Amino acid sequence: MRHFLAIDLGTSAVKVALFDEAGTRLGLAIEEYALLTPAADFCEVPAPTFWDNFKTGLKKVLAESGVAPAAITAVGFSSQGETFVPVDRAGQPLCNAISWLDNRASVQADHLAEQFARAEVYHTTGQPDIAPIWPAAKMLWLRDNAPDVFANTHKYLMAEDYLIYRLSGEFASEHSVYSSSLLLDIHTREWWPAMLGFVGIGPEHLPTLSPSGTVVGRICDVAAKETGLSTDTLVVTGAYDHAAGSIGAGVTHTGLMSETTGSSMAICAPVDAPMFDPQMRVPVHCHAIAEKYFLSPWGETAGMVLKWFRDQFGAEEIAAAGENGAFELLGDLAATVPAGSDGLMMLPFLAGTGCPEMDADARGVFFGMSLQHGKPHFVRSIMESVAYMIARNVEIMRDLGMGVDEIRSLGGGARSDLWCQIKADAMGVRVAVVEETEQALRGAAILAGVGAGALADLKTASRDMVAIRNVYEPDPANAAVYAAGLAKYDAIYDALKPLFKS
Repeated sequence: MRHFLAIDLGTSAVKVALFDEAGTRLGLAIEEYALLTPAADFCEVPAPTFWDNFKTGLKKVLAESGVAPAAITAVGFSSQGETFVPVDRAGQPLCNAISWLDNRASVQADHLAEQFARAEVYHTTGQPDIAPIWPAAKMLWLRDNAPDVFANTHKYLMAEDYLIYRLSGEFASEHSVYSSSLLLDIHTREWWPAMLGFVGIGPEHLPTLSPSGTVVGRICDVAAKETGLSTDTLVVTGAYDHAAGSIGAGVTHTGLMSETTGSSMAICAPVDAPMFDPQMRVPVHCHAIAEKYFLSPWGETAGMVLKWFRDQFGAEEIAAAGENGAFELLGDLAATVPAGSDGLMMLPFLAGTGCPEMDADARGVFFGMSLQHGKPHFVRSIMESVAYMIARNVEIMRDLGMGVDEIRSLGGGARSDLWCQIKADAMGVRVAVVEETEQALRGAAILAGVGAGALADLKTASRDMVAIRNVYEPDPANAAVYAAGLAKYDAIYDALKPLFKS
């Protein structure tokens, strides 16, 4: 029996899992870490945190599974996008990793917008906005504000690339994770020379690109000594976490979408060729599936909003059930409140908003509070706000002519029956949840297995390993409530947009 090690580099945790070739998960560890906010709009992670948390999780997974390191055929990755770290020639970080949540580069984003027309950026990179979130803008920030770091950078590495380097000694990556960098031409799947030239870097400052599921090497001697892994284990390029999650959930064809409610929200809607929105609201990414693309509307803060609420106002629930169990208790509270939260509305923009508004200045809002509202209303209004975020983007893709037959719900939000039903009601479309709750990890394992030649192609492996656990059909009784709620959600944002800017 062959085994595949999967690593998911999330916004606030590193997850490690081990799967066998039948897709059965044999062990799982989740190692959370804190984000650093040293100044307004800054958000960082010490890069060694990714490595240290991986090593801690690996020990737990090996102990839980009882599988010997020599029996691990390959390791694959699922990774957050945009978060990157500059390293020197020895692979040592020159500063903290700059998180995708970081918004320090607003001035530099404006400089990019002056140099490149928005339509040119969209039709080259697939990204419909020029915002401080993108690595190209943050690299400019380093050039302007940390010239020593900029001058001494040998390679800029995404979180996935950093772990690939620590494990294999190779500076390697793949296309999907760079689709949201503004550095990649998604048509040629090569670096965009004009953008690199303006930023002041060359291809030599970036890792070597290859398709997802490509073997880049084996576990190097240094990593083997630190982790106990075998130098016979292959290291395989992974995928942007939402692409990995969709593969792990069997979402490989048009008409079927996935939505991930993790720290952030992202939709993955596979298409055979780039499909561009004339109003430039919908991002287009290279898929981990060869020659495919996917539409990927996203929101900066989704499950993170509920986590923020738990940490700030859920001390009672944490004391009763622990940090993870507190989410279930909060969900039980929300279930006591009717659809629409008795008029309480939320905008879940705690760090700006992604699609379709693309507004880095937007912030979170609770609207319509009254004396009748208590903690259950606030929890449910958070859940409903994320459902509205997703529904707004699904509406836009329908307007582009994309049929939506079913949405598969992934991430931590998929563990909540209530949240899944709210999403189905708000979108008016069936929501399904697969048996495996860690879909991105399974997608990473599939990529590892396919890259190693131990599994069939991605589509076949994805289909064969997926089983549906629950299906949530839209409740017609709630359709009018959520239609009105979505209209109010839009109206509140439109009314407050000028205030956010000021």
